[in-house]
Amino acid sequence: MFPNSIPSYQVQPQAFIIDLDGTMVDTLGDFVAVLERVLTGLGLPRVDRAFVEKTVGRGSEHLIRSCLAKVGGDAALYEQAWQQYQQQYRALNGQFSAVYPGVREGLQRLRALGMPMACLTNKPGSFARELLALKGLAGYFDKVFGGDDFERKKPDPLPLLKTCEALGSEPARTWMIGDSSNDAQAAHAAGCPVVLVSYGYNHGEPIRNVPAMQYVDSLDRISLSNED
Repeated sequence: MFPNSIPSYQVQPQAFIIDLDGTMVDTLGDFVAVLERVLTGLGLPRVDRAFVEKTVGRGSEHLIRSCLAKVGGDAALYEQAWQQYQQQYRALNGQFSAVYPGVREGLQRLRALGMPMACLTNKPGSFARELLALKGLAGYFDKVFGGDDFERKKPDPLPLLKTCEALGSEPARTWMIGDSSNDAQAAHAAGCPVVLVSYGYNHGEPIRNVPAMQYVDSLDRISLSNED
């Protein structure tokens, strides 16, 4: 899952890749509201907020299949659930979510360095771009990529490698900033240094159990040099 050791020194950045859900925006309320509508529409029980929090992060397909399994829904309902999920998410996107404290200040600080920045999420790209625009965060990013923009999703390293290519940056000097082992696994496999926030959705597990270059309590607390 992870390499045996993570370098103790800090690599100076050339570019930044930042996760969305659980890192910049608390979208748990959106997921809960959308899934409630989808499952109710299928005549199935709802899933609770705690289950959703532990399950998000590996893409919408994984989330829907997990919810169907949790409530005893037939796996054959997936295609119908997926269509309803897209419809409901498009209607509710951003209504039950909020930007985390320190995110705007942190993005402003990173943007001021003049280095390329991308948002990389497993959320479908259209939903991600719409959410960033709704929350006033779109202008900080040179590129925005969603889970349907590449052949595979995080924790596979492919999305990070493709994003580095789009930014024109070396993976070894491109910081991945995220909230979960999902982000960290992808970053380590791609050869990117990783910074993890302490407040996100790490599948119910302590974030400091996940190897990283830095752990921060808010995005504006990222240390940008060994001297910070």
